[in-house]
Amino acid sequence: MPHWKVLGMITDDVRAYIGPWSEVEIACDPVEQGAVRRFAQAIMDDDPDYGPDADAGGRYGGPVAPPLFPNHMMRRPFGTPDPIQEHAADPGFDGAVPGQGLPVIRPLAHLPVLNGGSEFEFFRYARFGETVTVRQRYADIHEKQTGKGTMILVVIETELHTGAGDLLLRARRTLIRRAP
Repeated sequence: MPHWKVLGMITDDVRAYIGPWSEVEIACDPVEQGAVRRFAQAIMDDDPDYGPDADAGGRYGGPVAPPLFPNHMMRRPFGTPDPIQEHAADPGFDGAVPGQGLPVIRPLAHLPVLNGGSEFEFFRYARFGETVTVRQRYADIHEKQTGKGTMILVVIETELHTGAGDLLLRARRTLIRRAP
């Protein structure tokens, strides 16, 4: 039996990653009409409130972005290093890059990653021209025994706010790490 199954992977070193928030990161672009249009087309939602002709006297006071749009605004600015390309020559790199500002959980870094699902809590729509910020934290890391061995569940909590501090969206993503 492998050593890690006997001792467990969730040590005090791993638990130390739980809790602290990352620094606040600002999206490289504000909520922009063209990006909102492309996103709305991609999700096949042609709600007129997402367009530039949305009624200023309407239910949202003008054009807004779809609810999950802010979650997809955090992109790498032009001219900054691409983390995937930086690891392209590493045969052990599995493509998993921690989220904005989160450190790599070193004791678990050698384990492959699977997507375990996401939950979203929506608070308000982002409006055209608004800046979006994000901060993240490891909310939980725990083990679960299955018929195929031990899984490590890493829960990442993300908050997206406007530049003025209004909470837009809270997301909880679960990553599954499992020994090969």
